[in-house]
Amino acid sequence: MSKQPELQNKPKISRRAFVKWSAAATATAAIAPSLVGCSTQTQASGEPAVVQAGQRLAGAEEKPSICWHNCGGRCQLKAYVKDGVVVRFGTDNVGPDTPEDLQARACLKGRTQRQRLYHPDRLKYPMKRVGERGSGEWARISWEEAFDTTAKELRRIIDQYGNESVYFNYACGAYGLLNQTNSNNSLRRLLNIMGGYLQSYGNYSQANYMYAVPYMFGDPYSGSSPTTFPDAKLIVMFGDNPACTRVGGFNSTYYLKLAKQNGARIIVIDPRHSDTVSTFADQWIPIRPTTDSALVAGMAYVMISEGLHDQAFLDKYCLGFDEEHMPEGIPAGNSYKSYILGESDGKPKTPEWASGITGIPVETIKQLARDIAGTKPGFILQGRGIQRHGNGEFQSLAVPVLSFMTGNVGILGSNPGLYEGGPSVKTGNYPIGTNPIKTKISIFMWTDAIERILTKEQDRIEGADKTKSTIKMIINYGGNTLINQHSDSGRTAALLKDDSKCEFILGMDNFMTPSMQYCDIVLPGVTQFEVNDMITRSMGHGVAYYGKKLVEPMFECKTINEVGRALAERLGVLAQFDDGKSEEDYLREFVGVSQASHPDFPSYEEFREKGIYKTKATKVVAYEKFIKDPEANPLTTPSGKFEIFSKDLYDIQNPQIPAIPKYMPAEEGPEDPLKEKYPLQCIGHHTKRRVHSTFDNMPWLEEAEAQMLWMNPQDAAARGIKDHDMIKVYNDRGTVKVKVKVTPRLIPGVCSLPQGAWYTPDQSGVDVRGCINTLTKWTPNPLSKGNPQHTNLVQIEKA
Repeated sequence: MSKQPELQNKPKISRRAFVKWSAAATATAAIAPSLVGCSTQTQASGEPAVVQAGQRLAGAEEKPSICWHNCGGRCQLKAYVKDGVVVRFGTDNVGPDTPEDLQARACLKGRTQRQRLYHPDRLKYPMKRVGERGSGEWARISWEEAFDTTAKELRRIIDQYGNESVYFNYACGAYGLLNQTNSNNSLRRLLNIMGGYLQSYGNYSQANYMYAVPYMFGDPYSGSSPTTFPDAKLIVMFGDNPACTRVGGFNSTYYLKLAKQNGARIIVIDPRHSDTVSTFADQWIPIRPTTDSALVAGMAYVMISEGLHDQAFLDKYCLGFDEEHMPEGIPAGNSYKSYILGESDGKPKTPEWASGITGIPVETIKQLARDIAGTKPGFILQGRGIQRHGNGEFQSLAVPVLSFMTGNVGILGSNPGLYEGGPSVKTGNYPIGTNPIKTKISIFMWTDAIERILTKEQDRIEGADKTKSTIKMIINYGGNTLINQHSDSGRTAALLKDDSKCEFILGMDNFMTPSMQYCDIVLPGVTQFEVNDMITRSMGHGVAYYGKKLVEPMFECKTINEVGRALAERLGVLAQFDDGKSEEDYLREFVGVSQASHPDFPSYEEFREKGIYKTKATKVVAYEKFIKDPEANPLTTPSGKFEIFSKDLYDIQNPQIPAIPKYMPAEEGPEDPLKEKYPLQCIGHHTKRRVHSTFDNMPWLEEAEAQMLWMNPQDAAARGIKDHDMIKVYNDRGTVKVKVKVTPRLIPGVCSLPQGAWYTPDQSGVDVRGCINTLTKWTPNPLSKGNPQHTNLVQIEKA
């Protein structure tokens, strides 16, 4: 395949104007139209833009780069650099691009990275807050003042309140091994040297799933790889939309295409007619949000009553399906089968019962149950959306039961109802040492931890009976969870405005995001194009990428490692912090780990030049060894089997935490009486134009997919609303003004506001950008204490 870069229709930008614009925002007005224009000719020369693009690339050097954000792809970029300026980004175009050797091609977001690198709104220098948090009042300061202030505040807060008062907020803006926002980075190393900091468990993507699934599967757990899609005869997807969430790289959609070519039937269960439905599905089964576990129960009833379930599989590999296979000492009537047949609560979970809850016709439930039970191999999987609900733990535990009941585990083309898995590439990690503080809070409960002491009994903290202090200092590096991605943005903003509670917030990012607006010191960080770094990803292939430094850091931007070192020096711990290694030394060590684990991994120099290493496309069959020999390969659950009934959950003795995957009506779900006031369920789907909130400020991507709320025509007509009208979406927590997309691709009674838009309140507190977290609630889930951000009731009216 040709290695020539793909050409895009962009008018010519003179180097003089380009460099001038890159260096100072004053040139923005003159050059911006040529960056986002789409004409095929320029008025000045009349030459086709494709010709001009070729001229612009003449003499450019191709360098490997990376897309390091938290999406399902993480792809290779190829930069074309001329005179110290990136004039274009391409992507992987090497290799046969066959199922055995795919190219790691970037999606529309990766193709927008040049606009992001040279965006006029890049943070350019350190700043300090001079007004109220969130007021937008800032003063430029030197790096010396920023470092001095931060070091002084860190020392003061540790001395006054203890190390547990310091918190490193969840973030996922960068996944470089040297510039990692969420785990191993130099600021965490510094905090560990200083005596540690309050830890957290879980994440915003899958907190409920991560917490619940080990009760059933043990730990570690993983599904089959998407490379086995083509071996399935039936693929059933609960709330999974890889056509938008995993667009680039070695994505699932490619293997769905192969499966379809092989004759597999694809069924998608989702409230929305997603891009995955429209592209791949043979059948779309729309469902009310929060009710997937009721659908599973209704299908289980059909399988049991019609004798379609695989009793031999359940007897051999599972605990808790029926009364004959329960842990000792558990009273009768607590098995999953007893629940399904109504023996434990007097309510048989018939298809009629399930239909009334889910909105799915009775015959559709019956036929789906028969299709799943009668087809092997069947690949049953769930996306992350179904667990991001107020009953998400038991949604995520319900889907695997279908795989157990039909014996669709451990055979090629099957999946145990989990997310996909895949091969991985081992690398080293930046060394951060050990955190002396063992206390962990739920990733979602940091706002509660600012307001009060959290306890093990009430808040399920780990490592201690209670926290020793409320949170007094937050480090927010490369993330927008401080305001934008956390629930109830208005309430969170009000909490953070009170600087007597959380006394100091340090922020570091590429842009003045909504979260940066609530920091006290803001530091300008580099992008992946201004440093050398590596990333990895596991999907059909395991892959490692090397991204070269393409340009010098823009303006006064620094790396996280420079920040850590400067603070360590001021805090008197530089000797412990500095191990004498350069960033390249670390990268060579990371590659050394990869070479030890993968005999065909190239030398550091070759990897640095090529920028990519791929394992062979591997077919990973989840739990294959366990199914072949359960005695020799037991699971890490207490019984060594799949635990449909968990004694550990039973022993909690909380009516909100069942020991089996029951349907648990959710607060603000379809059965909540609050529907009288707020009749619409509001979810927040992931859109392909953003990675969470990253890229929301990119004009090209706004052109590709503008921020709009999805609404069914019946609901719109009842309110006198037409397509593209400006509407108000509101509940007791807040109000959003946004345009509406009236479409039959969403069931009546449900609306969807794509998550990730930047919270932009007007003077009255109304968000005018379309940030769904203006409407979401703080209340954590009962078991995981994770986020229920898809479970919201709202009303809508024309603005």
